[in-house]
Amino acid sequence: MIVLYDGRPEDAASRLPREARTYDLLDSLSIPYKRTDHEKTMTMEACNEIDAVLGVVICKNLFLCNRQKTKFYLLMMPGDKKFKTKELSAQIGSSRLSFADADAMLQYLDIEPGSVSIMGLMNDHEHVVQLLIDEDVLEGEYLGCHPCVNTSSLKLRTRDVIEKFLPATGHDYRTVHLIGED
Repeated sequence: MIVLYDGRPEDAASRLPREARTYDLLDSLSIPYKRTDHEKTMTMEACNEIDAVLGVVICKNLFLCNRQKTKFYLLMMPGDKKFKTKELSAQIGSSRLSFADADAMLQYLDIEPGSVSIMGLMNDHEHVVQLLIDEDVLEGEYLGCHPCVNTSSLKLRTRDVIEKFLPATGHDYRTVHLIGED
């Protein structure tokens, strides 16, 4: 059974440093959040039960790059929406988008595959990664994401992420309109 908690785990010091840093930053910014701990989630399908506990759809977070691997993007979109590379490429003026490799993910976001999250932007001190958010995500009162590991999930107010978390990391975002239909 998955349980919903308020805030950081009591054993945060025993968690991976990247996860503990997430809680430290959220707490320092006075951003309230709900948290649940669970088995590793590697697919959006595995997130369905977690979504129900959190009462929010966990965002699909895709770490992308251009062909030359000189520009990196973190795309947040609803988990149930299909990703169409061509649709996004046209909006951001970057052809040949692909998934960035695990080394770049670790280097820029201090996150491993399966754990990609907006929270990783706190580790992008050089501001290499451009955040792209689908407009449907911005319309929701809450959003769900991982605290830089895929064995816990968070529920945060979208407004707190946009107005408090992003400024604290020095990142802004670009709104994109994704239809995701064939």
